[in-house]
Amino acid sequence: MEPKYVKRRQRGLAVVIAAAILIVASVIYIGIRVTESKDYEGAGTTETVLVEVPEGSSLSELGPDLVSKNVIKTNDAFQSAAFMHSMASTLKPGIYRLNTKMSAKAAIEALLTPSKYQIELLDVHGGATLEDVTVVGGKTRAGIFSQITEIACNQVPESSGTCQISVPELRKVAAEADPQELGVPIWAQDAVRSRAKDAKRLEGLIRPGLYVVDPAKTAPEILTDIITRSAKYYDSTDIAGRAKAIGLSPYELLIAASLVEREVPASDFPKGARVILNRLAAPMRLQFDSTVNYGLDEQEVATTDQDREKVTPWNTYASDGLPATPIASPSDAAVAAMENPAPGNWLYFVTVDPITGRTVFNDDFESHERAIEEARAAGVLNSNRENNGR
Repeated sequence: MEPKYVKRRQRGLAVVIAAAILIVASVIYIGIRVTESKDYEGAGTTETVLVEVPEGSSLSELGPDLVSKNVIKTNDAFQSAAFMHSMASTLKPGIYRLNTKMSAKAAIEALLTPSKYQIELLDVHGGATLEDVTVVGGKTRAGIFSQITEIACNQVPESSGTCQISVPELRKVAAEADPQELGVPIWAQDAVRSRAKDAKRLEGLIRPGLYVVDPAKTAPEILTDIITRSAKYYDSTDIAGRAKAIGLSPYELLIAASLVEREVPASDFPKGARVILNRLAAPMRLQFDSTVNYGLDEQEVATTDQDREKVTPWNTYASDGLPATPIASPSDAAVAAMENPAPGNWLYFVTVDPITGRTVFNDDFESHERAIEEARAAGVLNSNRENNGR
């Protein structure tokens, strides 16, 4: 028979253990409730926002931005979930479309699934044009209008119905909307207004770069966003002062830079710029085939005599000075070349090697004619028109 004090001790120990278990359970319960209060549940709402993941960003760095956009409830919950995720290091840069009020876990899963949540960006490269370009005997290169339409429509869920963005609609806005409302910079507004009803009046005002195309926006809103961003960039670089330094207006600087972009290889941009300035100063007509091609339905390097005789707003064989508008989106390198042209007396140039792009510059016509013969022998000036029944 056990002493009474032993039984009392055992009962006391049992009470202590039970109390301890209750305390631990309470702590766990409180912890769970606290964690839940710091996080949303599930995949979130049907409302979406765009989230940018900059190059080199880590998953944990995104927490504050996600909180500010109400994608997640708290940064603490997001950091905990990110720390525990084995694939956190696979995050890829880009623009993601995420739901609001997602759980931290759901947000992380979305960010690590770029094939589903990352959106395609409009990539405007140097030399890009608003309209599609069809090459004689070759392929058609999609223009900016077509790219915007494709990207916007690819993002529209099938359940939402027909895509509201189209090339004709973008073209109509470009031709008819008030330039100021579209975000056209002040220094280009008069020139753009003077070409009312022509969508090409906005050519060159979309700077090369990456742009988000939101399918929820209208055609005017999409173009305004892109053009406004380009205008802000150019104004931030004091384009007016830079253009004045070489005797051009800001708009003329873009026009000239677009010619450089389309006429010569990037390595020869400064030489091409010098030829433009030398010819304008002479004065001589620029006589660039790229300006002839810009007004044609089908293009190739070898323009015809008939094409060169056509009077268009851009054909520098048929008219003096610069074209009425840029003929493409000039890269920063082309603009910089116009500001800092190579020293030289060149008035002529021709590409003589179709593979390397080697271009010969001359300051007298006889030497230029010899270079043209070299280009013909290399096949640079061959035409595909005859092979295609033209």
